[in-house]
Amino acid sequence: MSDRQKKPPPQVIQFQAPGFARKGRGATSNMQGRYEVAQREEFDDGWAAEDEQLEPAAVRTIVTEEQAKSILSRNASPDLPFNVSLNPYRGCEHGCIYCFARPSHSYLGLSPGLDFESRIFAKVNAPELLLRELAKPSYAAEPIALGINTDAYQPCERDLQLTRRILQVLHDCEHPLALITKSSLIERDIDLLAAMAAKRQVVAAVTIATLDATIARTLEPRAATPSRRLRTIRTLAQAGIPVSVSIAPMIPFITEPDLERVMEAAAEAGAVRAGYTVLRLPWEVNPLFQNWLQAHFPERANRVMNRIREMRGGADYDADFATRMRGEGVWADLLRQRFEKAVLRFGLWHGGSFGTLDASRFRRPYVQPEKDRLSGQLGLF
Repeated sequence: MSDRQKKPPPQVIQFQAPGFARKGRGATSNMQGRYEVAQREEFDDGWAAEDEQLEPAAVRTIVTEEQAKSILSRNASPDLPFNVSLNPYRGCEHGCIYCFARPSHSYLGLSPGLDFESRIFAKVNAPELLLRELAKPSYAAEPIALGINTDAYQPCERDLQLTRRILQVLHDCEHPLALITKSSLIERDIDLLAAMAAKRQVVAAVTIATLDATIARTLEPRAATPSRRLRTIRTLAQAGIPVSVSIAPMIPFITEPDLERVMEAAAEAGAVRAGYTVLRLPWEVNPLFQNWLQAHFPERANRVMNRIREMRGGADYDADFATRMRGEGVWADLLRQRFEKAVLRFGLWHGGSFGTLDASRFRRPYVQPEKDRLSGQLGLF
């Protein structure tokens, strides 16, 4: 086996105190990222009032505007259906405790815990960067996946409208894209999406892990309710936009029992495709998720983690491309069989929709070169 084929070394993250369940937040603590040098430890100094000990302080969301240097990310992962992605935001206020992007906040010197869902960074120059990228003579059009790491329709998008401006660029250039979201805010952009769908230039997916609103409220505290997401599927479908349901993540004994119910409801609402992934626990997501389990489902915690380990070769997580999305073993195979039977029962398609997108209409935009923009009188300064 070559070095490139070897599995990565085990992920080692120090578990910290579980913290408190906070209303409207997914993480129960602001655990340190794996790159932080200084060690912090919470302790009770006796000065906190009794009500403060029972009810943790609310965490305010801070949105920081930043000027990004680049905007398109490329990957070569064999288990992903796209090569190019675009994320207007870093961090996500939806606060989904299972989000695989949480560890990325460690690169910023921030916590993958509460910081990830309360310290949001908006790439305010994203539409301009995209336009410049598409204008390059060397650029070859292929579907762009929008909002893969963090939701492009999270709450701050309502005011900033970065995603709306990005869609306008892609619409004007007749460039194909795929969207995935948990937010009903996507309905705001139906005018652009419907026009692109008529040319086979857009597909959308709505993530629904469970129909249980109580579980969803703790699992994805600031995302739209499951019933509202079903209404979004119906609205998109009625506008002629191909929409899929992403049943993710499948968490044993938490969201997994709802698999067939979600697929049936989504199909009835107008979804044409379905997909699923098994819970992934990379890096700091592992202790954050286990702390969430102890806070909200202490009676099921051991059972849930034992089943996860059965699907991950005895470990909490295995990052191998061949199995990271589906797991392995008996239970993973049973889950796959349930999904495939439900696909047939409810008349859904299984598989990616990227191949249905048309990139042949792409029109390269013209962007005035920097040197030309600085010519004339402005060039004197």
